[in-house]
Amino acid sequence: MGGGSKWIKAKIALGLKLNTCLYVPRTIEDAPPPPPPSARRFSDAISLSPTPPRNSDYGLVQMPTTPTPSSSGLLLPRHSSNSSKKTCAICLGSMKPGHGHAIFTAECSHTFHFHCITSNVKHGKQSCPICRVKWKEIPCQSPATNKSQGRVGINNVSWPPNDAWTSVTRLLPPPRVDVNRHIFHAMEPGVFDDDELISDQSTVTDKTSSCNDLTVGRSTGMVEVKTYPEVSAVPKSASHSNFTVLIHLKAPVTYGLQHSGICEGGLPFPSQTCRASVDLVTLLDVSGSMAGTKLALLKRAMGFVIQNLGPSDRLSVIAFSSIARRLFPLRKMTDNGRLEALQAVNSLSASGGTNIAESLRKAAKVMTERNWKNPVSSIILFSDGQDTYTVRRPNDGNTCTSNPSLVPVSMHLNDASSLHIPVHAFGFGADHDAVSMHSISETSGGTFSFIEAENVIQEAFAQCIGGLLSVVVQELHVEVECINPVLHLSSIKSGSYKNSLALDKRKGIIGVGDLYAEEERDFLVTIDIPIDGSSDEMSLLKVRCIYKDPVSKILVTLNAANDVKIQRLIVTGPVAVSMEVDRQRNRLQSAQAIEEARVAAEHGDLASAVSVLENSRRKLSETESARAGDRLCVLLDAELREMQERMANLRVYETSGRAYVLSGLSSHSWQRATARGDSTHSMSQAYLTPSMVDMVNQSQTMLFGSPSPRSPMRPTGSFAAQPQPR
Repeated sequence: MGGGSKWIKAKIALGLKLNTCLYVPRTIEDAPPPPPPSARRFSDAISLSPTPPRNSDYGLVQMPTTPTPSSSGLLLPRHSSNSSKKTCAICLGSMKPGHGHAIFTAECSHTFHFHCITSNVKHGKQSCPICRVKWKEIPCQSPATNKSQGRVGINNVSWPPNDAWTSVTRLLPPPRVDVNRHIFHAMEPGVFDDDELISDQSTVTDKTSSCNDLTVGRSTGMVEVKTYPEVSAVPKSASHSNFTVLIHLKAPVTYGLQHSGICEGGLPFPSQTCRASVDLVTLLDVSGSMAGTKLALLKRAMGFVIQNLGPSDRLSVIAFSSIARRLFPLRKMTDNGRLEALQAVNSLSASGGTNIAESLRKAAKVMTERNWKNPVSSIILFSDGQDTYTVRRPNDGNTCTSNPSLVPVSMHLNDASSLHIPVHAFGFGADHDAVSMHSISETSGGTFSFIEAENVIQEAFAQCIGGLLSVVVQELHVEVECINPVLHLSSIKSGSYKNSLALDKRKGIIGVGDLYAEEERDFLVTIDIPIDGSSDEMSLLKVRCIYKDPVSKILVTLNAANDVKIQRLIVTGPVAVSMEVDRQRNRLQSAQAIEEARVAAEHGDLASAVSVLENSRRKLSETESARAGDRLCVLLDAELREMQERMANLRVYETSGRAYVLSGLSSHSWQRATARGDSTHSMSQAYLTPSMVDMVNQSQTMLFGSPSPRSPMRPTGSFAAQPQPR
């Protein structure tokens, strides 16, 4: 007899009535067998039925309970003393007649739920789980039985008839409608060093590769670097203050030096099919306000995330309300890992308050105490409310400006000992604290997205993981150095990316960090050009990039193909302004106007805020790139107009305008796509990458079938303007 069964019988015999979480030990034999690979294919999605896990690993246990809402949002039990004949020894659920489940009595007189014992038999168990007696008559379940289970309706969500998620309902354990059966959690370990071992750890030590004079057409596996001076010529007899040079970067499609196949250290680069594995921690708000359709759709979105993680990626889920609870440690998303992750997410219920700070502390604990690390690490935070335990709000009713205390110091981006793990925050609905969520993302180096409508939760998650699963560049630093001895750098405009200038101002560095596949970055560097009649040409700057390939761990040093030069002529006619420089100036000018308007709106001066945005639109329309019909300028104007509408009055601004504006600022400052408003089609899509687009389109196809009723998304990429005159 297994140890778990003995413990169960002893507890029942003693008639224990406990109001605390209880861990019931099980032997390996007691645990129900995992489903075969054929039954563990999760290419469709997650069932949203309230089906609790049947695996006691990681402290998840099932007990006959009457649910009691807890402050954590996870249901805790009030135990009753049931006789052993009224309790299924496999799932520990009630076997009272009339509860909608067939009961099987074996020849050894032990009884079980029919569907529980047939699941055991299906996977090779032909003996009694309690007394181990070999059975002569084996219970079997016909294929029609599974079909009759159907889907348990939940939260009145209307699922499309061609919903691809329905098929997986039959692959997960059968839906249970017994309200006396819920999942609860044992005590968490003191140290989160129970992460699953990462197989095939690379033994490659950091190597160095360099590539000079990068040429177009040979850069599919390396960062593409281009430079654009503001104008091509400056008269010898004239000076030019704040002369602008654009540095444009584009990440490769895939990893490594694909054109050569071998790096300088003699090690082969990864093939185009491989990618960097991810450690992902998701923080899910299960407070009382999430009850109903919102929680159902969040589960669905998490099902999509789980489905698209590979067997080398690891996931940990933390659910939080009044307290935060880790559902399971970092676990590889193999077939078994996906099953347990789906079941754990599917078991969540909503109640209690909102404790965002504790969830972040627990996420930091997961990341700092793990024994193994995948190349890419990230945190996703989803909440529809305001932190009711940490955030202090002023008595005058004005919104707080920031709450850096929510983020553990170890996660601060600019902290020397920080984890450097971005938190991508998703604020949902009209009641979330957009200021705090934006502050969390900015402090950690992540993005802030505003999800206005329930039906785009999954699309927003899809867009995010589409980027996280395509990281091709890490620890990227851009070095800019003056060539001519008379030149000095005036400024580097890099948004939220940290930059620094040397004391003599002849050299500057921009810390860019990670790039997704084909992601682009644009930085404007300004210098003062003096009068100089010594030559007909002046060399201005040279640019160098240093970064790490996340798969091979090889450190790459890349010099731009050409130094930045301009002509110095005695007499010049009108010189065309670079369209590339002009459009990036427009982007920065628009972002600055958005910030000014936000400050005015926070002080209650909505009229001034709208005026600032209107003036920005007017200036934008007068620029060369806007007159040339540049697509980026069109999107910028549409964004500014949308923000004007969301500042029409105080009610609109507080319910949606503030979050929309902050999400826009996050997108511009990091030059990375965020979800905004009631869909993901907005100005931030100027920063979309093909991998993000593919993932969102996949999400829409899964939700609506093909063709999707929404227009397919596409990356904007580098915006081509009309040819500029020469």
